Amino acid sequence: MASRVSIYTEGFGHDNPIPVASKIGPYLASGVLTGRDPDTQQLPADLDSQVANVFTHIRNVMQAAGGSPDDILKLNVHMVEYRNRAALNEHWQRMFPDPASRPARQVMAATLDRGALIQADLLAIIDEAR
Repeated sequence: MASRVSIYTEGFGHDNPIPVASKIGPYLASGVLTGRDPDTQQLPADLDSQVANVFTHIRNVMQAAGGSPDDILKLNVHMVEYRNRAALNEHWQRMFPDPASRPARQVMAATLDRGALIQADLLAIIDEAR
């Protein structure tokens, strides 16, 4: 059985003693990825900036785990205003431009704290043959 590996990234972490993601063999699951700015660690007030930061954290997690966004199987998104998806869809289409090769996505309404407007987590299967 493969050993579990904790994944950490520059510019993002949790207050609690948990990694940003965890990997066993090719399987990767992230914890919550928020819209905190990777440089300042602050939450921007606007949704578009928070969404951009979430997608930056997604790229960073995938890179730190030895993969890429192409390895993402599913993205779960929690939003305060879950019907306000324009910013989410813009960044989604930029990261996954091919409609024939996009991961599954679920967007859910959420009550978030500390000014967070969005948070996400992902499940990926990293092709280690690359």
